[in-house]
Amino acid sequence: MDDQPHGLQTGQSVVFREVHGMEELNGTVRQVSVLSSQSFAIGDTTQLQPHAHGGFFVLVKTPKTYRFETIERQLCDPQFLTPDFSKPEAPLQIHVAMIALDTFQEQHGRLPNIGCLQDAEVLLKLTEEVNASFKNKAPVNAELVRCLSRTAMGTLPPLAAAVGGLASQEALKAITGKFSPLQQWFYLDAIEVVGPLQSLSSSEFFPRGDRYDGLRACIGDSMCLELHKLRVFMVGCGAIGCEMLKNFALLGVGLSQSSGEVCVTDPDLIEKSNLNRQFLFRPHHIQKPKSSTAAEATCDINPDLHVDAHLNKVCPATENIYSDSFYSQLNLVVTALDNVEARRYVDSRCVSNGKPLLDSGTMGTKGHTEIIVPNLTESYNSHRDPPEEEIPFCTLKSFPSVIEHTIQWARDKFENAFVHKPSMFNLFWQTHFSAEVVLQRMQAGDSLEGSFQVIKLLSRRPNKWEQCIAAARLKFEKYFKRKALQLLYSFPLDTRLKDGSLFWQSPKRPPTPIDFDLKESLHFAFIVSTARLFAGINNIPYSEKDLSIEAVTRILSEIKIPEYRPSEKYVETDESARKPEQMKMPQSSEEEREAITQLQQVIAAVSATPERLQMSPLQFEKDDDSNGHMDFVTSASALRARMYSIEPADRLKAKRIAGKIIPAIATSTAAVAGLVALELIKVVGGYAFESFKNCFFNLAIPVMVLTEPAQVKRTLIRDNIYFSIWDCWTIFGHEDFTLSDLINAVREKYGIEPTMVVHGVKMLYVPVMPGHSKRLKLTMQKLIKPSVDRRYVDLTVSFAPEADGDEDLPGPPVRYYFTCDGEKP
Repeated sequence: MDDQPHGLQTGQSVVFREVHGMEELNGTVRQVSVLSSQSFAIGDTTQLQPHAHGGFFVLVKTPKTYRFETIERQLCDPQFLTPDFSKPEAPLQIHVAMIALDTFQEQHGRLPNIGCLQDAEVLLKLTEEVNASFKNKAPVNAELVRCLSRTAMGTLPPLAAAVGGLASQEALKAITGKFSPLQQWFYLDAIEVVGPLQSLSSSEFFPRGDRYDGLRACIGDSMCLELHKLRVFMVGCGAIGCEMLKNFALLGVGLSQSSGEVCVTDPDLIEKSNLNRQFLFRPHHIQKPKSSTAAEATCDINPDLHVDAHLNKVCPATENIYSDSFYSQLNLVVTALDNVEARRYVDSRCVSNGKPLLDSGTMGTKGHTEIIVPNLTESYNSHRDPPEEEIPFCTLKSFPSVIEHTIQWARDKFENAFVHKPSMFNLFWQTHFSAEVVLQRMQAGDSLEGSFQVIKLLSRRPNKWEQCIAAARLKFEKYFKRKALQLLYSFPLDTRLKDGSLFWQSPKRPPTPIDFDLKESLHFAFIVSTARLFAGINNIPYSEKDLSIEAVTRILSEIKIPEYRPSEKYVETDESARKPEQMKMPQSSEEEREAITQLQQVIAAVSATPERLQMSPLQFEKDDDSNGHMDFVTSASALRARMYSIEPADRLKAKRIAGKIIPAIATSTAAVAGLVALELIKVVGGYAFESFKNCFFNLAIPVMVLTEPAQVKRTLIRDNIYFSIWDCWTIFGHEDFTLSDLINAVREKYGIEPTMVVHGVKMLYVPVMPGHSKRLKLTMQKLIKPSVDRRYVDLTVSFAPEADGDEDLPGPPVRYYFTCDGEKP
């Protein structure tokens, strides 16, 4: 497989389809033996015909039977899923301690008392006795047993959430038979949270008669008070955001009476599809803001919480709101986002302002958490995932091979016809107030951007329902018949490439023109949904009766379809070619004359009224089944799939792909939010680097892997001067502070002199550049020209290498403040 990992495992089975030459393979199920990430074997194929071209495989999921030992046997000889390989003996140590705790409870009719040393020693002795009876032993972990004794009467909500997510997934597996069940024990501990607190006085953990007694037994009163004072900024309030707010409420993070606060922002409104996992929302909340609705629901859980809900995106455009001053008041930032770009931006702001960041994400049953702590760990931007591959333009336009291509094509057609074109139309007429003025300017030879597309739209614009049906019928003809005829005219079935191979070979599929037939439900669905969308953007009313098959048939019977004539236009086949911008494509003089004629006809027919110069762009909404949006995408993609002999998708799959829905389930979101909240406690407690854990899990397999975060790298500049991503050198200037003063100030303060200074993309000082030496006398104000409210700029500097001919040495950003006190100039 060229550059594509097959994702198979030895022993799995696949079925082959559309193989040319080796036809015997088609429809057969073969077991695979993996050779590499891009190749696999299926056994002896020497007796088959030679392979000509093409073909693809589909993974066949075969049922697997699991056998489980009885609980009596497993209690004595347990089988574990180990989450943290830095402490491989922990599962068995915990297992033994938990059995001992059970015995303690049976003997004493209670759990060990909080802070009771005698109870802890009794539990330790019981643990040693249980361990001695085991065939496979691990050394008893006395510290773990004492922690268990102290916290046995306590509750740690984030740990409960994480284990609850995994346990719920196992319950679903038992009910549905889907995914691989856990075999057979799983222990998730928070020893890194509670262990360092063992040295505290017992009184720290005693109950105070409030809702936090269970939590206090685990982390102590001082830590509870620190959580109450916390000022947290959470970006995003979807599935993970709802779970995080629940954890904040149960932990008492950001209480009003302690001057704490949870600021949460999310610009999105609640959709119907959110309700299956974003548990703070109910059906009556649909189309209400996520952030304010979630804040209200969270305060129902804990009325003492102070939640400040915003509806803003966090991006460069909102830096006046989420400024350095805003970040300076925070203790930490939590992201509950669904895209990499936003994560990268929030991470850059946290690094710039030296704030901890707790990130997490899910994809179906998979989840990850990443903990970013100033001066201890690398940041989110320190690593880069490979970019998502885009579907080539020519594949979408002319050569689809899988259903994802046809669904994306249909989605693009919706965006172009019902969003982009009406928006462009409105924008044009906001700039050019009347058709008469536009006509005069065009006749005078003026070039008006977008005029050709706008005039074409205006001249063809329907003004009654019958014309919407006609427009939909012409679209059907264009998309599903003429497109196929044109491609087969440009590339007949026997077309060969320069190397002699067939043009139409896998993955390229030759299209088959579709003749319109109203008796076909798919054809009818396309016509009606497309006509409704045309009516929507053109503000044309219609009734339920207009949508009936009788009414549509009557209108269609009167429509004349122009005869098809093949054109000689170029068909793009280069997969690296980008989609051309319609607005910027050059127009011929003939097209110009045609546009002028069309506009003259519109004016003459008195069709250029102010109302006709205004359209109503749609906004794609996948969750409203009454608006026809998904009807269009589903029917259009299915017809295109039929045209190219691609297996169609049902409405649900079309909705998932067209709506870019990231699969999400409540079990995974509960687990990641719980794991993140555990790390939050460590951040608040100022724990050492070794205590922090990143996590990756897949509840379907199931697997969970806890690892240490990547430690921050310190880069040597020279002469024992180091820097990391968290470092930012600061220089305070004044109105007359020159570039030379800046260079001297860096040398005096940090012991090394910059040889190059850059601001953004502007090179302020590069010694080899002509005239740059004269800039040394210029003030920083003159060189940078800051806006009135700008307090500082971050400069990129580099330093001279130790040996001539070597590259300049990098350094941390130098933050230059325009005034000596860092206030606005």
